[in-house]
Amino acid sequence: MKILMVCLGNICRSPLAEGIMRHLSDKGNLNWEIASAGTGNWHIGKAPDSRSVAAAKHLGYDISSQKAQQFNHSMFANYDLIFVMDKNNLKDVQSLALTDEERKKVKLFLDNDEVTDPYWDNALFNPVCLQVEERCKEIIKQLS
Repeated sequence: MKILMVCLGNICRSPLAEGIMRHLSDKGNLNWEIASAGTGNWHIGKAPDSRSVAAAKHLGYDISSQKAQQFNHSMFANYDLIFVMDKNNLKDVQSLALTDEERKKVKLFLDNDEVTDPYWDNALFNPVCLQVEERCKEIIKQLS
């Protein structure tokens, strides 16, 4: 299974989802490939936001070595599932899809809800991290 996590800048939510999902899938010997990307290009090559790194570390996950990248059309071919963090990400990623098959790969990470972007509020990083961790565990149960 190859899974891509996508948010706006690839420095807050999707790195959390990538790091937590990778850790949990490795722990479960699932041999899944997990990555993340952003729909925007502002942070390409940069590490995750220090607040995401701290929130992940608090729960025992190390996301500090990740580097932001921008979502591009070739990622449809490289991943089985593309989880997006909010409806704007959903619209942006689906707008790049050329086929129904590509569009069907794209799903909201929280099914019918959005992961709040914590970028503008320091107090949101820990709750968002916990929410992402819980959802990663649910996805693993659903897919394995």
